[in-house]
Amino acid sequence: MSTLYLDRRDLALKLEGRALVIYAGGERHGTVPLHLLERVVMRSAVALESSLLARLADEGIAIQIHGGRFGGAVALVHGKSHGDAARRLGQYRAYGDADWRRHWARLLVRAKLKGQARLLRQAREARPDQRRPLTVGLERLNQALGHIAAVPTLSLESLRGVEGAAAAAYFQALTCLFAPALNFSGRNRRPPRDPVNAVLSLAYTLVHCEAVRACHNAGLDPLIGFFHDLEYGRESLACDLVEPLRPWVDLWVWSLFRERRLTADHFDQAAASCLLGKAGREHFYAAFEPFARPQRRRLRRLSNGLAQGLLGRGQIAFTGEGA
Repeated sequence: MSTLYLDRRDLALKLEGRALVIYAGGERHGTVPLHLLERVVMRSAVALESSLLARLADEGIAIQIHGGRFGGAVALVHGKSHGDAARRLGQYRAYGDADWRRHWARLLVRAKLKGQARLLRQAREARPDQRRPLTVGLERLNQALGHIAAVPTLSLESLRGVEGAAAAAYFQALTCLFAPALNFSGRNRRPPRDPVNAVLSLAYTLVHCEAVRACHNAGLDPLIGFFHDLEYGRESLACDLVEPLRPWVDLWVWSLFRERRLTADHFDQAAASCLLGKAGREHFYAAFEPFARPQRRRLRRLSNGLAQGLLGRGQIAFTGEGA
């Protein structure tokens, strides 16, 4: 199964038999058999009939529609969701269980911090010239992990505080891994102000869309999270699921710049915002699909493990750490 990325002007989609036909500027550009497709990601304006949209959804092919200057998700179209409504009932009941939410949040934060520590250890081996700042960041992450282990009854608010402080130390350590020309001085967004943050934001957005789909496929409500509070219009459970995957995204983004598949020349600076240009997006999407496959497997395991845990309100089959 594969993903079709559409990111150029004057595109149109039509259905011919069991194949999706792509037209560019009115000319036939190529075909993709439906049985090979798992999702279609539209970054540009694409013309298609509503009947085609319905057919893709009926075939279980997800459609992600991104818009705006920074490519934020505007709409997600899914096929049929998991049919067991008991999973959502269990999710709604668990939301009101403070102990259960704290247990879930503790697992998430612990997995995320472990992933960040793993990345810094790998970076320290690859960049011995930056050993000192990477070691400082690693020590702070280990301190945070030790605090979580020593106080298993930390409140949600305290866990968020530990996670936030650790994230600040982690990103401060990451700044030494990128070339000075990229002007990366830490995490920023809305809008991203440098090339590294522009790529991080785009990658996080795409992984978040995968998490929303994983929620639906597991029979869960993506809006009802446990670590992330309810917020109008936010898929808080999808945000939860993405947390342990963020270090994998960060490692991949570092590899794009380290291997010079992306450079400062691939970006456009507009006022206070930084945008990935057309040539850069081609490199990005070509590299993203191989990276995304194992992340989708992680999301499936994590969302299905959560769903099983919600049914019994017992221990969660948490598989967000490691492989």
